[in-house]
Amino acid sequence: MSQQTQAPPPLPLPAADAVQRRLVQVLFIGVFMAALDSAIVGPVLPALRAAFGIDNRAAGLLTTVFSLSSLCSTALMAYFSDRHSRRPVYLASVALFAIGSLCIAVAPSFDMLLVGRAIQGIGAGGIAPVASAVIGDVFTAERRGRILGLIGATHGMAFVLGPPLATVLTSTLGWRWLFLVNLPVALAVLWLGARSLPKQRTSAAPGPVDLAGIAVTLLFLLCLVMGISRLPDSATGLLLWPWFLAASGVLLVALVLIEKRQPQPLIPIELFANRQLACAYALTLGVGLSMGGIVFLTSIATLAYGVSVEYAGMALLPLVLCSMVGSMAAGRLLNRLGARNMVIFGFALLTLGYLQSAVPETGFAAFLAASVLVGIGLGVVVSGALRTIAIDEAPTALRGTAQGLINIFNAVGTLLAVTCISAIADFDGGELTGFSHAYGALVVSMFVMLLMAFGLKRKAADTVGGAAPSVGT
Repeated sequence: MSQQTQAPPPLPLPAADAVQRRLVQVLFIGVFMAALDSAIVGPVLPALRAAFGIDNRAAGLLTTVFSLSSLCSTALMAYFSDRHSRRPVYLASVALFAIGSLCIAVAPSFDMLLVGRAIQGIGAGGIAPVASAVIGDVFTAERRGRILGLIGATHGMAFVLGPPLATVLTSTLGWRWLFLVNLPVALAVLWLGARSLPKQRTSAAPGPVDLAGIAVTLLFLLCLVMGISRLPDSATGLLLWPWFLAASGVLLVALVLIEKRQPQPLIPIELFANRQLACAYALTLGVGLSMGGIVFLTSIATLAYGVSVEYAGMALLPLVLCSMVGSMAAGRLLNRLGARNMVIFGFALLTLGYLQSAVPETGFAAFLAASVLVGIGLGVVVSGALRTIAIDEAPTALRGTAQGLINIFNAVGTLLAVTCISAIADFDGGELTGFSHAYGALVVSMFVMLLMAFGLKRKAADTVGGAAPSVGT
């Protein structure tokens, strides 16, 4: 287990409020910067294809490389934040993201572009989980919900602002400026972060680094992603994904055996012995499934309702806006209603909203109404309820790792949903009937998550104990 950390010394209340405001700004801007970058890649792909002469499959590598590198770095960054405090790891993550952005902006070739995306992914993998761990360390339980809700709303904000920003900058200054603008933002975060992020003091020197656990974890995630995405199959034309999934199963068993023997494991198995944490991670996988389900809603809009390809993205605008509003509102209601009720409510809305996608004959008006339900439901489940459970249930010394696992399960769920929906749809011919069957399966998974959410603790238990003292208390 990682060494214990001590909270910074108390500050007078007015000074504490000012410190906390600056801290929230630093965390929000960093997370929003990473989220915004994900939102602008889609709109800029045509410009990248023209600039480097690549096809659609090669362009898809930009997303795959970023996702894989961020997924692998999440566990590492969270692990080192528990060992060496949050501040240096958060600042290093932001710095790596800026370096990756610079590499992309000056890339003379597509290979350099991929290198930049990989570096960006490594940095992005540490930003969100470490930011969430800082919130758990510094803020009281009464304030966590609102702040986590604000952090959760960043993805909705990014997907509202990202496409128009990408269009304006690409058509005026060029696509490279989409990544150059990250540099002054990152410098501001580094400067403010160096002043406002708490300096944790360690009570014991960290033990040996879990090199075996790191190596096996990275191999496991690599095989899992390759198996789920079937990327090697597309590249070689061979049937390889079953072998990758089988290898990931063997590596998972090896990982459990290795981590049980480590004094400071990368993935502490003890976290999964906690019933609430195990349930929260399973539900986070469901959150990822719900996020992956959004990807093909535009296909349903074009196939079922005749929406043109050029304007298909506009059909999801109500969903994105409702997700942003739902996340912030859920954060404010979290302490009042409890994490359990918020998660139940969110998955109930997701189940009802996605049900319409499985029955598209209900019409376009019903599609828009259902997208509102999906947006609010998604905003609720990403608002911070599950992260709050991870903060409350995990030992203080393992908060970073507990938050990193939230990100990993979320990413795997998203990848799994995208792959399964596309596979089911293609198996049925790739038309509306195929998507109807695929979303029927998604509805079943959302309903299973809804039932699972009833296993969470009730509000009275949610708010008991575990709250770290905030700065100034």
